[in-house]
Amino acid sequence: MRATELKILQQKDFLALADLSGDQILHLLELAKDIKNKLSKGEEYRPLNGKTLGMIFEKSSTRTRVSFEVGMLQLGGHALFLSSNDLQIGRGETISDTAKVLSQYLDGIMIRTFEHEKVKELAANADIPVINGLTDSAHPCQALADLLTIQEVKGSLKGFKMAYIGDGNNMAHSLMIACAKTGMDFAIGCPSNYMPDNEIVELAQKEAAANNCKIEVHTSAEAAIKDADIVYSDVWTSMGQEQENELRLKEFKDYQINAELVSGAKTDYIFMHCLPAHREEEVTAEIIDGPHSVIFHQAGNRLHAQKAILVDLMS
Repeated sequence: MRATELKILQQKDFLALADLSGDQILHLLELAKDIKNKLSKGEEYRPLNGKTLGMIFEKSSTRTRVSFEVGMLQLGGHALFLSSNDLQIGRGETISDTAKVLSQYLDGIMIRTFEHEKVKELAANADIPVINGLTDSAHPCQALADLLTIQEVKGSLKGFKMAYIGDGNNMAHSLMIACAKTGMDFAIGCPSNYMPDNEIVELAQKEAAANNCKIEVHTSAEAAIKDADIVYSDVWTSMGQEQENELRLKEFKDYQINAELVSGAKTDYIFMHCLPAHREEEVTAEIIDGPHSVIFHQAGNRLHAQKAILVDLMS
């Protein structure tokens, strides 16, 4: 049976990789590769013909909006951009009422917002699939695209080590879980005041133990990056943290990805970043624009990974 004929996700929604098994994640990746291959061959593949995805944005976006819109178009469906400023949700309508109303019109909802609880409440009250396009605690679509990129560049996932250097944020959480569930070692190096959530670390370590891999948390960037196959960075100041920018620039100054730091990684390491990037802050131009960088391959895979999610949930 072809990947595109399988139903992978047992639940209605795609909210966090923690909700999935390792096998489900790997099957989604196979589906993404199958769909990507169809596109490269020019094969018509429109399983979402006539379907509509509503996209709620409380945080602005480049990659999320464009990749979901283009993905729905290529799959035969249609995407509606819904700014929170234009919805009654921005004027006090409850999440539950919004979910129930949108369920009457749409075939799926993608939301990019702040609080993860808001996404969970939306999903609990919607009769249609809800996809987490980003919250403050998780970014599962990006992490799935990252795994797809690693598979394509490195050939597999198991046995490799990812070093994440920077803030213990939503990206760190999703990558940590992604690695643990697919058999990859993961090490984070971050300041003590910016550690990832303890519950997520504990869950990842439990998953890693079952999959013969390791999850390590360090305050030293050098310790985390030692012998890494994948070096990953994110901005030091995320959306909604602008008032902390000056403090963060000082606290993260020893966590910049530069030539000296990456000398501790393997010689054939790849550099990844979820973008947008601030050159000469979290990473030097020499690294992000250098031969080890796969950031645009990675960005492109958002389209294919998300199409896999859309097809599985909505077709």
